[in-house]
Amino acid sequence: MPFQPLSSPPRHAPFSAQPMRVDCHAHVYDLKHHPFHGTRGFDALACEVGTADQFACVLAAHGFTHGLLINPLGGYGTDNGALMRTLARFPGKFKGVAVVAHGTPEQEFTRMAEGGVIGLRFNLNFPSSPALTAPGAERTLRLAREHGWFAQVHYEGDTILEALPILQRSGLPIVVDHCGRPDLKAGLDQPGFKALLELGRGGQAVVKLASVFRFSEGFPYEDADPYVAALVDAFTLDRCIWGSDWPYLHAKERIDHATLLAALRRWLPSEADREKVLGDNPARLFGFAPLVTG
Repeated sequence: MPFQPLSSPPRHAPFSAQPMRVDCHAHVYDLKHHPFHGTRGFDALACEVGTADQFACVLAAHGFTHGLLINPLGGYGTDNGALMRTLARFPGKFKGVAVVAHGTPEQEFTRMAEGGVIGLRFNLNFPSSPALTAPGAERTLRLAREHGWFAQVHYEGDTILEALPILQRSGLPIVVDHCGRPDLKAGLDQPGFKALLELGRGGQAVVKLASVFRFSEGFPYEDADPYVAALVDAFTLDRCIWGSDWPYLHAKERIDHATLLAALRRWLPSEADREKVLGDNPARLFGFAPLVTG
């Protein structure tokens, strides 16, 4: 089954609209109203915490109009309260991906969907994350499917191999984080990366050309170039999106949007190709619509 868009953006905006550009991977915190939660997978440092207002400033400075916000396992775990509050404050600008505990009531799925959540995330390498193999996972996946969500997976190495059959049986569209975080020392033939490329060729998944700093040795990230090229070839440009991973939790060195976008320009030297990845694809896949200015 091909990857299906969650909703269709309007064909025409009634007023002038800024060209759409979407950062498809970021986390925001609201410690004033939502302190760190007991289900968190790890602690976030003060320099790794950013608010929705700060993120909106970063987006505007780099010409972005929208963002896909991922509830952070670091800090919040399965508490999606800060995410939901942010989505309510910025209607249309942000959409959300939740981390959902197995056994969550059905009405909570409905509330999150109505509030702007369009997917759920599994962190495959973190024991604190709800597991795809745990009791209750099948129900969680079913409820996500009934609400038209996708399954987003964060992993590194070969962890994807065990998860893929479960994800494919779920019937959910699959979104893969961070280029699959390959081990650059293991080469293009490492089992997990080969499985990711095969998933891409099957046309049922989307890959984020995101967070290259998580697996590269460092700026300008040229060691990742062969892996990104292989992903673009397997997934095609129609199923590639981009994200920053702001505010860069666990970064090994100084990171900002400018350095990450410089790598994107090297990978996709055509402006038309970049605009497809940054704007057209998120609109088609996730239902982002232009923000209208009067």
